Amino acid sequence: MQRIGILAAALALAAGLAAATPASARVVVRAVAVAPPLPRAERVVVRPGYAWVGGYWRWTGVRHVWVGGYWTHARPGYRYVSARWVPSGPAWRFRAGYWRRW
Repeated sequence: MQRIGILAAALALAAGLAAATPASARVVVRAVAVAPPLPRAERVVVRPGYAWVGGYWRWTGVRHVWVGGYWTHARPGYRYVSARWVPSGPAWRFRAGYWRRW
């Protein structure tokens, strides 16, 4: 019976820690030797009150995989800077997208 109590406490602690994880955690990718493919064209229609977050190539550790774009609520006074890959010497580094005040 005590095992069940310990297990329940451990699960509650794990759930609490998972809920406390920041939603805006930055993705860290070290330099990748393989250049990403060209971005895919995504057809979008203007939606008032929303901002389009364009897709990007994600590195899996073995290859690049396309992550499609999505709509998000616009933030007044800000513009979204899309995720991108930047050259870094002979390699490439990923820069996550973010909101910038204009």
